[in-house]
Amino acid sequence: MGSLFRSEEMTLCQMFLQSEAAYACVSELGELGLIQFRDLNPDVNAFQRKFVNEVRRCDEMERKLRYLEKEIKKDAILMHDTGESPEAPQPREMIDLEATFEKLENELREVNQNAEALKRNFLELTELKHILRKTQVFFDEMAGPSREDEQVTLLGEEGLRAGGQALKLGFVAGVILRERIPAFERMLWRACRGNVFLRQAEIESHLEDPVNGDRVFKSVFIIFFQGDQLKTRVKKICEGFRATLYPCPEAPADRREMAMGVMTRIEDLNTVLGQTQDHRHRVLVAAAKNVKNWFIKVRKIKAIYHTLNLFNLDVTQKCLIAECWVPVMDIETIQLALRRGTERSGSSVPTILNRMDSTEDPPTYNRTNKFTGAFQNLIDAYGVASYREVNPAPYTIITFPFLFAVMFGDIGHGLIMFLFAAWMVLREKPYLAKKSTNEIWNIFFAGRYIILLMGIFSVYTGFIYNDFFSKSLNLFGSSWKVHFNESTYLNNKNIQLHPYYNYDGTPYGFGLDPVWQLAENKIVFTNAFKMKISIIFGVLHMLFGVGLSLWNHAYFKKQISIYCEFIPQVIFLSFLFLYLAFLMILKWMLYGPVPDDDAANFPSSPACAPPILIMFINMILFKDSEPLLNCVSPFMYFGQNGIQRLLVLVAVACIPWMLLGKPISIMKEQKQEHQLLANNHANAAGENGDAGVNPQVAVTPVASKHEEHDIGEIFIHQGIHTIEYVLGSVSHTASYLRLWALSLAHAQLSEVLWHMVLRNGLIYESWYGGIVLWMIFALWAVLTVAILVLMEGLSAFLHTLRLHWVEFQSKFYMGQGYAFTPFSFEVILETAAASTDD
Repeated sequence: MGSLFRSEEMTLCQMFLQSEAAYACVSELGELGLIQFRDLNPDVNAFQRKFVNEVRRCDEMERKLRYLEKEIKKDAILMHDTGESPEAPQPREMIDLEATFEKLENELREVNQNAEALKRNFLELTELKHILRKTQVFFDEMAGPSREDEQVTLLGEEGLRAGGQALKLGFVAGVILRERIPAFERMLWRACRGNVFLRQAEIESHLEDPVNGDRVFKSVFIIFFQGDQLKTRVKKICEGFRATLYPCPEAPADRREMAMGVMTRIEDLNTVLGQTQDHRHRVLVAAAKNVKNWFIKVRKIKAIYHTLNLFNLDVTQKCLIAECWVPVMDIETIQLALRRGTERSGSSVPTILNRMDSTEDPPTYNRTNKFTGAFQNLIDAYGVASYREVNPAPYTIITFPFLFAVMFGDIGHGLIMFLFAAWMVLREKPYLAKKSTNEIWNIFFAGRYIILLMGIFSVYTGFIYNDFFSKSLNLFGSSWKVHFNESTYLNNKNIQLHPYYNYDGTPYGFGLDPVWQLAENKIVFTNAFKMKISIIFGVLHMLFGVGLSLWNHAYFKKQISIYCEFIPQVIFLSFLFLYLAFLMILKWMLYGPVPDDDAANFPSSPACAPPILIMFINMILFKDSEPLLNCVSPFMYFGQNGIQRLLVLVAVACIPWMLLGKPISIMKEQKQEHQLLANNHANAAGENGDAGVNPQVAVTPVASKHEEHDIGEIFIHQGIHTIEYVLGSVSHTASYLRLWALSLAHAQLSEVLWHMVLRNGLIYESWYGGIVLWMIFALWAVLTVAILVLMEGLSAFLHTLRLHWVEFQSKFYMGQGYAFTPFSFEVILETAAASTDD
């Protein structure tokens, strides 16, 4: 539990592994996921490391598995996934895996090549079948008397010179893609100058491309011409348009005989193709049962050899040396894992794990679960905590949804958010196993526990505001009573209720009284209430952040920071802005309803309540406040003016305290350390001189408590820090007014949707009123979810995020660390699966 409030204590360890046991030990550590290895060969090229050949073999196995996976998906075969993670295979099993993958790949490639050749033959025979069918019609048309004039025109003068003897026309037949027919026809006409005759007919059914399996639509054509020159030209044009030419006998008997032979061959090819596809399907089904496990095994092997490449070899080449960051709490667990790995490998020499001293900053490791992990991600998105720094995540679990709910307070909207998050939480196991690739869904699902708490807190603040889809709930009975007779409030639209006469003195049971929903001055009342509440919450939130800085200073034993930073910061913030919050609460407590006829005699009359903002400005400017009209005193308690001036003077005095206290203290300590070091040198030199020993050799330096810094740099850094805190205290306090602004905007938007949309569905009394109401309610529901829940929810979320990152965490959080990234098979496999899905 300690790591939730502060990161885990880490230590740098050195590990000595026997070469034969290194693979098994690293495999056990990968399953454990608690060690971050350092690269001890940063200057060695990746291609020159010891286990580069093994990594290449793994890459080749992965390539073959991806080919298998692609073929399995192509046939829409379901890959079996048990959800289990098999252990990393032993090095000797790599040979068996390689042989299996090689055999499967070769067999699949051979089957695919045979299938492609068969499909190509099938396509050719199918096209030839259509040519033989379609050309029969063409030949019949050309043999008719109606075509004689066209033949004469086609033959031209050469036909006339032949002495009237009948000349035979040459022809070519083939198929071409249907979309190329118009261009093909124009090219023939232009290139052959109209001396060819083209006939074409569409093939009704689609054909399958043997290479990629796409559907293609083609047409049969036949071109009649006369002469070898035109024949050559026609064939070149067909070749340019990638038309396929087929032999077509001229005699009808030969065409029928060829058609019968083609049909027989097509039937035989269908049989062979079916058998080939069945064999391919059986191979893929068998492979689909193991592909997932094979991927896991290969990726684990590859990760192990990548990690082994980070290690150093000793002089004897029999021992591997590694350095790693380890959580101190898990050292025993890691040693047990190393012992298991050594036993698995059969080695008789145990693996040695030694702790090392290091001046390097360790990585930051916060243990999380599925609930706290989402909030920790919010913090880490701003910056990973410095080592052993206070972790804001556990406090954010409460403050984040609460500040969100202050802006989003509505029972109905919070209930929608809560139900959606509860559904995701209850269904989290199947959705985690499904591993969706939808990025927006993954964002919502990852933050399901944040949304759940935001919904719960929004329902709570909705009851405080008594706001349910812009309407109030009268659960306990209003504390305001109307004492007028019936005719008075029926004949007067605006009737004011006086607090002294119409309020029974007992507050509403929980939250705002529902009568405020009907009041004309509702916005004036809620506006003042929410604005003051925002300032109070903001000051308390910032003070809590400053208080956490004390925990940091105490843990790192920075006494100077406690006395010269924390104390003046608390005084400055408390004496100014906490006092402002105190005045707001005091005003609520002191001033109440009084009778109109004797208001001047009541110092607690609301008319005598001083404006807090004016009072605070006068306090800062040292101006005397003037009493309001018919009021005795401008102050709320005795001695207020003197106390306020004292508070301002002390707060202003804290500024030079913050600015100069720490640098001067560091200067004094460094000066004392230098003096002490000089005295030690002098004493050691005197003693060694008496003994006749070289003093330069015998002197032992004294360690300094502080790093040596330039004094100017210290003053500049502290000056920036002081200015940032002082100005930030003002701007950050004002920044919390966004709680008031967004809450008011959310309530008004909800009310606008009610009056402009849903209310219109309630004015119809006829039979069709139910239909109209149903339609308008659907529109209202869509707008409510889209605008008030999603858009307003996202806006409130981002504003809450800013309040935590800037206003809260800036008081104590440095965020200059780096995350602990252990060698973990689980993380590696999840990353690989995500990259594959993308």
